[in-house]
Parts: sequence; structure tokens; C-alpha cells
Amino acid sequence: MNNIKTLILLSFFAVILFFPSTRLTAQNNTQKQTSNDRYFRIMFYNCENFFNVTHDTLKLDDQFLPDGDHYWNWGKYKHKVNNIAKVITAVGGWTPPDIVGLCEVENRYCLESLTKFSPLEKFNYQIIHKESPDRRGIDVAFLYQENTFTPISNNFIQIDFPFNKDKKTRDILYVTGYTNKHDTLHIFVNHWPSRWGGQLESEPNRMFVASVLKNSVDSIFETNKNANIIIMGDLNDEPDNKSLLETLKAHGEFNNIKNKELYNLSYYLQFKKNICSHKYQGHWGTLDQIIVSGNLLLKNKKLYTSLDDAHVFKADFLLEKDDSYYGLRPFRTYLGFKYHGGFSDHLPVYLDLQRKN
Repeated sequence: MNNIKTLILLSFFAVILFFPSTRLTAQNNTQKQTSNDRYFRIMFYNCENFFNVTHDTLKLDDQFLPDGDHYWNWGKYKHKVNNIAKVITAVGGWTPPDIVGLCEVENRYCLESLTKFSPLEKFNYQIIHKESPDRRGIDVAFLYQENTFTPISNNFIQIDFPFNKDKKTRDILYVTGYTNKHDTLHIFVNHWPSRWGGQLESEPNRMFVASVLKNSVDSIFETNKNANIIIMGDLNDEPDNKSLLETLKAHGEFNNIKNKELYNLSYYLQFKKNICSHKYQGHWGTLDQIIVSGNLLLKNKKLYTSLDDAHVFKADFLLEKDDSYYGLRPFRTYLGFKYHGGFSDHLPVYLDLQRKN
């Protein structure tokens, strides 16, 4: 009889021990399934001053040197590299993003550090990058998984302002390629001129860049009205500003989708779901945007996306308490000239593409 009671007790404790483990396994499987519930993931991230510690005599990088205003050194640089790697890994979930667009990157050395000498090394990202004319030396860049994306061509579109010959800014990076299922993508990575001097005073600069981008997009549509176009970047304007709505004609309404039009998914995120990527003087807004051609929003196509496939990545580790205003703010690398040890003043944005078998 005692043996039977002992057997029953052992069985009871085994059930108690087993089921929490089972629930945990089930939860992990659900998370894995959710994370992999996409065909292709594209992200964009403004790294916020991703400088190395050596001086480029042709650029204004003096602040980010060991004897500069920010006392930038190898320890801070390595921490920055690992922080960016952590963000990219976290956005990917169980599978790394297929494509990563970056801005505020000083040079290829920084990209090599990120892809070859950080936890990203195991993912074997390939790099597309070129030094831009920007006076500070910050560029846009493109990372991709060569097993899921094959570049066909790339073009760095230089911006020459007709009203100010001396002004320099970042190139627009245009990459054409196809996925492992042979879906052709046209991808633009942007970092438009800043609002330095005031939003209205600097607006003509961004409107001109928007016009250059619009010309490139229209050229694609002339060849292929069903082109799959994805525009991402820090545009330094919000989705309802003139550069986006009037010049680029990136629509914020989605009732009557047309192939040869652009649609701003970040407009939907900000004004319909109140999800933003950047906070300035207590105000949350969206400078980091994802815009797609209408063809990608038509679900009768083999390759498609939707309003709910665009995201701002608001992980807890990327945010901190906002002591100056209220709520939360991005956890950034510097607060003024004080080293803060965080990630960036921007949050990453990403887009999932779906595909019918």
C-alpha cells in the first residue's frame, strides 16, 4: 500500500514539474512561430553618430575623437558597435533581418566592425556603402543576407542643390535586387538634410531631395508599373509635411490603392496608431519612415505587405524614463556632451513582406 502511495506522489510531482516546462516550451514555440511569420524583413536604423575614433582630415569629425568634445574612445566605440548589433539582432527575432538600412555611419570601417567583430559576425552580412559628400562624414549604408537577397545593381544618387552650390548632404542609396524566390525589389535608403536653423527655414532642402527621389521613382514606374518599391530612412520631416505629401506624393490614405503611387506606412503608424520613432523636446514624432509602392499593398499579388506589417521597434531596453518631460524617451548614447551609454535618439523601424506559395 505504501508503495502505491509513493508511486502516486511521485507521479503527482512529475506532473507539477512537467507542465510548467511544457507551457514554457509551448510559449517559446509560439514566439518562434510569430517571429518567423514573415517571408522577408527589412529594417532601418539611425545609429546616432556611429563614428570610429580616428580622424578623417577631409571631414568634420573632431567631436568624436579621444581629445574631442565627446571624449570618444575605443571603449565607447566598442560599446556602440555591440549596442547596434544588439538592436539588429533583436529586430530580427529568431531570424536576422534580410536587409538592414543604416544612417549616421562614418565609414566602412564602422560597418566592418559591426558585421565582422560583433555578435552579428555569425550572420555574415554583406555591405553596400560609399563615402558621401556630407561634411561631417556620416553616410547611409545597406547590409544584406546573401542567402536571401541578391543585389543586381546599386547607385549612390548625389544631391546637388541648385540654390546652394556649397551645401553638401548624404547620397540616396538605391539598390535593386531579388529575393531567394526571385521577387525583384527596388530599395532606397535615405537620410535627408536636418532641420538645423529651423524646420521652415530648412524645408526647401528636404523638398529638393524629395524631388530627386521622386524622379528616380517615376523612372522606375515608367519601365514597370508593378514595381516593388520600398523607401526607408530618416527623412527629417514627418509624414504630413510638404516634402512627403506634396513633393514625393507619399499618400497617407489607403482606400484606393493604385500601382504607380507611393504610400507612407509610417503615416498610418503615427496618425492612426499613435506609434512614433523619435522624441524631441517632449514631442513624439516620426522622422524614420517606410514608404512602399501601391503594388506591394495589393493582396492579390504574390508578394505583398500590409499596414500591420510596418512597425516601430519599441523594445524596453531602447527606452528610458524622460526626466525632463514625461513618459519615456529613446535611450541615447549622449545627453548633450555627457556620455550616457545608450543606443540612439531614434527607434528602429521595420517592414515585413509576405508571399503566397
